[in-house]
Amino acid sequence: MKHTLILLFSILSLSTLAQNRSIPVDTMIVTQHSSTINGSKVDYSATTGTQPVWDEKGEPIATLFYTYYRRTNGDSKADRPLVISFNGGPGSASVWMHIAYTGPKVLNIDSEGYPLQPYGVQDNPHSILDVADIVYVNPVNTGYSRTIPASGEEVKREKFFGINADITYLAEWLNTFVSRHERWTSPKYLIGESYGGTRVSGLALALQDQQWMYLNGVILVSPADYKVFDSDTPISSSLNLPYFTAAAWHHGVLPEALQSKDLLEILPDAEAFALDVLMPALARGASLSTEEKLKVAEQMAYYSGLSQKAILEHNLDVPTHFFWKELLRDESGQTIGRLDSRYLGLDRTLAGDSPDYNAELSSWLHSFTPAINYYLREELNFKTDIKYNMFGDVHPWDKQNNHTRENLRLATAENPYLKVLFQAGYYDGATTYFNSKYTLWQIDPSGQMKERLDFKGYRSGHMMYLRSEDLKSANQDLRDFINSSLSKGKAAKY
Repeated sequence: MKHTLILLFSILSLSTLAQNRSIPVDTMIVTQHSSTINGSKVDYSATTGTQPVWDEKGEPIATLFYTYYRRTNGDSKADRPLVISFNGGPGSASVWMHIAYTGPKVLNIDSEGYPLQPYGVQDNPHSILDVADIVYVNPVNTGYSRTIPASGEEVKREKFFGINADITYLAEWLNTFVSRHERWTSPKYLIGESYGGTRVSGLALALQDQQWMYLNGVILVSPADYKVFDSDTPISSSLNLPYFTAAAWHHGVLPEALQSKDLLEILPDAEAFALDVLMPALARGASLSTEEKLKVAEQMAYYSGLSQKAILEHNLDVPTHFFWKELLRDESGQTIGRLDSRYLGLDRTLAGDSPDYNAELSSWLHSFTPAINYYLREELNFKTDIKYNMFGDVHPWDKQNNHTRENLRLATAENPYLKVLFQAGYYDGATTYFNSKYTLWQIDPSGQMKERLDFKGYRSGHMMYLRSEDLKSANQDLRDFINSSLSKGKAAKY
């Protein structure tokens, strides 16, 4: 009888303590910290919290998780720039740049950017927090951000999961964030990585035209430009060639005439070949003579490390997934990474036309995931039973009516203060550095704003900041960009 009573008491206690797993709709936790950044002592507050997304009736339909860093021993909020940071996916949490690039902490990694155990974070001496405050925003279903069903009804996915829906609700959310934290007079910057480049390109105009919030800068880190990906073969395929050159050079499989030179010495020739020879050849298709086709394939082999035979078998249109499988097939038999082609993978068989898995993403997920969960819970004191979604359910994603490239052009034209910076890694095979250059050229085909557009390249991959040398230089490039785009008393006029 005694055991029965104890068991009954235990069951009742558990049922009383049990809670539905949910995230607070509107909350914040503030902690205080200090670090040495760029040689200076930086005191700062870290605010982790959730802020609602409201519908037309003023009812919360989602809540977004964010982390906001504000320097507390620097200039006033009115004078300090605010950097608003997004990652991509779509469906990726704002974790990668947060704990590996611009934030005050970075992942435990070696000098080349490969993760180390025990997984966790360390101080980031190169963070831009010395010159700008930063907020990392997690769109719906990423990080701890979630939808909120109203009255038992499911939230309509089309309100969030598409290029234009994403931009619309995030612009409204940012208006609230800036108001709550009294940042309307601060110079403002958007930074977006990968799909985040598409996101911030669209947000630049949405903030200006719908929220009347004008920016000083937009930074696109390894941006995904769907206008390139969805274009005809001559454009999309030829733009990959310089990346092939960079990856092949890194693995030492180019002809000696190229391999003996520095990477930055050979890329201009590869770029010129891609634009002046390969793109026209692909455009000609079947009208290209056999002799011309053989000559182009021979040059492609020279610049890519692939065989002329393999190139001809693809009619000069070599898919990136084939390149990742083929480049080292006859050397080590290993595959190379998609997002960072310095990484190596092991497939079940040498045969095939694409790798079994993404070697770099596997490495990043098994190191970033424990690190961000530890950091948010144990150092920033945000505790919840909700799962932190490194990648969340956002599909199907509506890609229709994508005008974000033109939106960025128009936002820049409308706002004389606005400048744009592209940052990309030479070994990124997903959103290649030459795609970034092409996008930059297409944003301003007239050339009238070219002094306000800039490109910086780095000797690493998609997350080019993982390599310590690039972490330092890329953050310094951000500092220089922020400094160059502040008004400094100059009127906003042409």
